[in-house]
Amino acid sequence: MFTLAEVASLSDIQPTYRILKPWWDVFMDYLAVVMLMVAIFAGTMQLTKDQVVCLPVLQSTVNSKVQPDTAGKADFTTVETTTGQEEASMRTVPFGSTPPVTPNIPLSRATTSSQYQPTESDQELKKEQKDSSGRKTNLDFQQYVFINQMCYHLALPWYSKYFPYLVLIHTIILIVSSNFWFKYPKTCSKIEHFVSILGKCFESPWTTKALSETACEDSENKQRLTGAQSLPKYVSTSSDEGSPSASTPMITKSGFKFSADKPMIEIPSVTILDKKDGEQAKALFEKVRKFRAHVEDSDLIYKLYVGQTVIKTVKFIFILCYTANFVNTISFEHICNPKVEHLIGYTQFECTHNMAYMLKKLLISYISLICVYGFICLYTLFWLFRIPLKEYSFEKVREESSFSDIPDVKNDFAFLLHMVDQYDQLYSKRFGVFLSEVSENKLRGISLNHEWTYEKLRQHVSRNAQDKQELHLFMLSGVPDAVFDLTDLDVLKLELIPEAKITAKISQMTNLQELHLYHCPAKVEQTAFSFLRDHLRCLHVKFTDVAEIPAWVYLLKTLRELYLIGNLNSENNKMIGLESLRELRHLKILHVKSNLTKIPPNITDVAPHLTKLVIHNDGTKLVVLNSLKKMTNVAELELQNCELERIPHAIFSLSNLQELDLKSNSIRTIEEIISFQHLKRLTCLKLWHNKIVSIPSSITHIKNLESLYLSNNKLETLPAAVFSLQKLRCLDVSYNSIAVIPVEIGLLQNLQHFHITGNKVDILPKQLFKCVKLRTLSLGQNCITSIPDKVSQLLQLTYLELKGNCLDRLPATLGQCQLLRKSGLIVEDHLFDTLPSEVKEVLNQDTGIPFANGI
Repeated sequence: MFTLAEVASLSDIQPTYRILKPWWDVFMDYLAVVMLMVAIFAGTMQLTKDQVVCLPVLQSTVNSKVQPDTAGKADFTTVETTTGQEEASMRTVPFGSTPPVTPNIPLSRATTSSQYQPTESDQELKKEQKDSSGRKTNLDFQQYVFINQMCYHLALPWYSKYFPYLVLIHTIILIVSSNFWFKYPKTCSKIEHFVSILGKCFESPWTTKALSETACEDSENKQRLTGAQSLPKYVSTSSDEGSPSASTPMITKSGFKFSADKPMIEIPSVTILDKKDGEQAKALFEKVRKFRAHVEDSDLIYKLYVGQTVIKTVKFIFILCYTANFVNTISFEHICNPKVEHLIGYTQFECTHNMAYMLKKLLISYISLICVYGFICLYTLFWLFRIPLKEYSFEKVREESSFSDIPDVKNDFAFLLHMVDQYDQLYSKRFGVFLSEVSENKLRGISLNHEWTYEKLRQHVSRNAQDKQELHLFMLSGVPDAVFDLTDLDVLKLELIPEAKITAKISQMTNLQELHLYHCPAKVEQTAFSFLRDHLRCLHVKFTDVAEIPAWVYLLKTLRELYLIGNLNSENNKMIGLESLRELRHLKILHVKSNLTKIPPNITDVAPHLTKLVIHNDGTKLVVLNSLKKMTNVAELELQNCELERIPHAIFSLSNLQELDLKSNSIRTIEEIISFQHLKRLTCLKLWHNKIVSIPSSITHIKNLESLYLSNNKLETLPAAVFSLQKLRCLDVSYNSIAVIPVEIGLLQNLQHFHITGNKVDILPKQLFKCVKLRTLSLGQNCITSIPDKVSQLLQLTYLELKGNCLDRLPATLGQCQLLRKSGLIVEDHLFDTLPSEVKEVLNQDTGIPFANGI
């Protein structure tokens, strides 16, 4: 016998899944339990009470072994003698059990009447064996048992015998179908994860705090609206701030317009969120994000639920169709033709089934239950296909809360939320808080301000190379509010802070003039933008995509220096927003490190006031340079790593050019250098890190040249024309293949810096030491064997590099170089030790380090 608890457990699911059980699933579970109880009750009654009682209908032809007399008396040729006690036991044998057998008195149907004499008990038994009309039946008890069993299997319809078992099997199938999506491995894990996250989101303190603040904001907005309606018509309200003039700056092909974010009205927190709750909430945001990405990719849960509902509906139709036909077959009376005339002597029996009425009532009850179950299945199918359950909109939640960015979801994620709504819509509302980026940013802001206090930020302030106070924030969730309390800060660097927001409090930082935004598309409020527009002088923006460049950058009217570092291929050149640079009326320096194929033509918008243009192209060939012709006021031009093979002709039109840097290109010849004679102001020419083989004699036409950089090329000689540049103060020919320093070098009386490191020089001409203004002399990594004593003529020498040569000693006259000190003498230790002690003392005067240590 089953207990009620055991029966209920068959349809029981984990309590945590109850939020995914709509009313129809719950109702069908209860119906399944009732049907299960019907099956168990019917089965129990059938096993204990069910039986068939049969009586012969007509007296058949007498068997040859049974000769009835004319007086109605039968001569018994086959009699089983039993005692009164055995006869009584046979009469009380229940249906389906085997009657007791008396082994000592075997039954012999071949016994004749002369051999058998009826006893008194047999006479009494014979009197009882009569039919309902009073006729004698001539059957003994064992024959009745036999015929009852035969007719139970032959006369009764099969449905009457197997009804409880069929109901049990059907009910179990329905129960399994209802809960299969909770047990199937590929859906069970997702459902468990969803229910777990949903419960944590529902109970999270951050959910309560966020919704409470939303309620406060709504109340504040209503009060503000009421107050605004009471104002005179000529007084503008806060809604005016949403006008197009205050809209967010958006870069478009036709231009842009600007609007900074409005300052947020600080509303006091309703609840206090401690650090532990904050960390748990941040972990929940991450879990929700990953779960959404995982579940939205498929609709397996939805398909499985639809499939099991269809199976239950088909099962209902099948059960109803074949069961309805058997209602009328269950009756109390049955006619049985067992075909055992040779054993009994009768061919037809009339039987009664004692459980017929109860089974019929149970069957009707079962049909009623299955009809209700089926109608619910049909309603479920109607609900499944009435609306698109693979899409879920948080429109209502967005209208009721301040989190207008809650995204709509799809596929299995949407279906699970629809199922939860059938339980309680509050779950979805509270769950939506963890889908909102605004909510997550608020949480991050609270946690960030708890972690980064004013004292902690002050510890991270340092002095940079320009002796300015600098703060570098790296990979934070936002900009801490305490940053804006550092009023003496000069430089602020924000790197990898995707949700950076500059608030109105930045107006306190009156010393701030330089801002770095590295992969940080910062948003600014209106007041903050006004401050930056009037005070910011230098801005560095590093990005991966042009969308990361804040649009308000192009409206900083007082900006002097702009550095753009990022990917700007030819397809995106138009999107960079350089057409908007016309608003940067005070821009002097523009530095672009990217992969341009041409200089954007609209860069000429800043040409009237731009004095320095730097393009570092990272190896991408810069083809079109015609727009440079219009930049007549540029004084410094750098085109580095642009794969240039010749000096661009557009440069010769820059009449105000003072410094030209063509570093790290592929220039092989510089015959065009003669055209530089038109650049009267050119004083510095940098052609280093190229593939130049020779220097043309036409270089003499650049008469005002003061600095010439030709290092890291393929030069083998230095032509005499180079030494005709009387104004030359710096000459760098390091890392070439020069073997001889021409004697004409003595003509450069103004030469202050000479670098010839990394060549093949073996002898230093005496004329070199006629350049008495030399302050820097780099002779390292050559083949020099000796240093002339005339080095003492270089009285202004402060830096001398001799390391990497073939020297065996140093001249003692080095001590006469009054400005040379040990820190400026780059030489091997053993060579320094060859100097006289008094020379060492002179060279060590400002260091205080014992000369034995060397350099």
